[in-house]
Amino acid sequence: MTARMLSPDPLWLVLRIIRHRRGLFLLNVLLWAFVHALPLLFGLIVKGVFDALSGTSAGTSAGTSAGTDAWTFLALAVAVDLTRLGVLLGGEYAWSTYWLEMVLVMRRNLLRHLLTAPGSRRLPDSPGEAISRFRDDVDEVASYVEDWVDIWGLLIFALVALAVMFSIDPLMTALVLVPLWLTLLLTSLLRPHIRRVRRRMRETTGRVTDFLGELFASVQAVKAAGRESSVLSHFEGLNAARRRAALRDSLLTELFRSVTDNMVSVATGLILLVFAVNLADGAFGVGDFALFVAYLPRLTNTMSFIGNMMVNHRRTGVSFERLRTLSVDASAETIVRPGDLGLRGAPAAFEDILPTADPLRELTVRGLCYRQPDGDAGIADIDLTLKRGSFTVVTGRVGSGKSTLLRVMLGLLPRHEGEIRWNGRLVADPASFLIPPRSAYAAQVPRLFSDSLRENVVMGRVTPKLAVDRAVDLAVLRPDLERLERGLDTPVGTRGVKLSGGQVQRASAARMFMRGADLLIFDDLSSALDVETEARLWEGLFAEGEVTCLVVSNRRAALKRADQIVILRGGRVEAEGTLEELLLRSAEMRYLWKGGGGALGSEWS
Repeated sequence: MTARMLSPDPLWLVLRIIRHRRGLFLLNVLLWAFVHALPLLFGLIVKGVFDALSGTSAGTSAGTSAGTDAWTFLALAVAVDLTRLGVLLGGEYAWSTYWLEMVLVMRRNLLRHLLTAPGSRRLPDSPGEAISRFRDDVDEVASYVEDWVDIWGLLIFALVALAVMFSIDPLMTALVLVPLWLTLLLTSLLRPHIRRVRRRMRETTGRVTDFLGELFASVQAVKAAGRESSVLSHFEGLNAARRRAALRDSLLTELFRSVTDNMVSVATGLILLVFAVNLADGAFGVGDFALFVAYLPRLTNTMSFIGNMMVNHRRTGVSFERLRTLSVDASAETIVRPGDLGLRGAPAAFEDILPTADPLRELTVRGLCYRQPDGDAGIADIDLTLKRGSFTVVTGRVGSGKSTLLRVMLGLLPRHEGEIRWNGRLVADPASFLIPPRSAYAAQVPRLFSDSLRENVVMGRVTPKLAVDRAVDLAVLRPDLERLERGLDTPVGTRGVKLSGGQVQRASAARMFMRGADLLIFDDLSSALDVETEARLWEGLFAEGEVTCLVVSNRRAALKRADQIVILRGGRVEAEGTLEELLLRSAEMRYLWKGGGGALGSEWS
């Protein structure tokens, strides 16, 4: 990867994002250049009004024409103002359209990469921080693009205004530029502080957002533990840190704005002092003074804008880097790649693209290794063979690597060594290969959405009622539906908070059964189920006919059904075989069977 990709230049990336509908971008530049440059006429009109009222002749370089009265200039001012208003409305519409499409393109690119790019990836930070980056950093980039729309009109205004002012009085023009240059210097000095304070505010806001998300999902646990006061105290601490960071950001911003605004007053004062001297000899008229005062605030704003744009350049570089980190392994250019959003014309029909069916005959794993980023824990040299129609159980003590093994096999974690083969064919990217209809997975901690139980099972698909009923029955959810107020249409709440742990796991199993996959992978599904419910689930599943299962479990019901049992210890295969064989030759199996595999489960998972 090039250095440019590792440390992307914001301007280089902005040039790529404006390729999205570049015609609309250029239209925005033209419209807003007109809007920002048109006040040049206002200055000349104001000069004309005061020259006409004071009876000043047209002897100055920017003087008024003979015979033109104040009412003519006022009529011109109204006409110019109406014209500017019309162009402003068109510019607002054009920019709103471009802004929305631009942020949609970047957010679509981020989601597309996270969801469809080859390989495994995990969010580098908390969900709250990810939301903050997805929302705020994309907006930061769009704001920098907006700077490049506005800058051209502001530069035209500044250059022409200075030329007009210089033609009237070069010394006065040079004098009023001093406060403007001081504004630019102040911007340069405050730039690193503004960037650091803004980043701190983003970080503290992300922590508050993340904590709220976790809190809403854990309300029952907090109440059961009686820790409401502690949780509220922690939240108050996080919010206080966010409030302090926001206050520093606001104070610095307002300080900068106050100083720049006062520079206009300083410059106006200088004009008044010089004006009082020059007025007597007629070298500087009332109209000239009015023109200088009319141009000065916008000149100051232009200098402030240039300073802010320099700050935004650095901020945008930080935002791009944060977005690149969020996308894990994407280049920064991936985030700004232009593309059709399908907003014009009829929307494209949704296509549920599934991989080509390749019925499982044998899945083999050889030398699979994964090391945790913070240490040596993980798995090493795992060999495993799954035959079609087999029931394989992976068991072991806490921390032995059972769930890690499944996640590495599925590509949810990156394997560092080893290979996976499906029917003898090398699987280069398990994350995109081991999906329905080849494989389906029920996680140890299922994720449910804040929707109805039905939608959590069908996941937005239009599915025949018979298929839904079959999945519900296989997951042993039917008795629960009769107790729920609205059956399958019952809202489950945030992350399934309205359901019991067993109901959440069985809802996840029903969702898996809907996919019709060859290989069913269960990560400790039965940990929240009673013995009877678990037995009914396995019996119903095997009554369907030939099924192939890979199961992490510590329950006797699963171990007794297993065709092969794989015992992990310290991330390695301790022993494998049938239950009878392992009870005879494996001390670890006897320990687990005696102390960890009772009818009520155990303390290890």
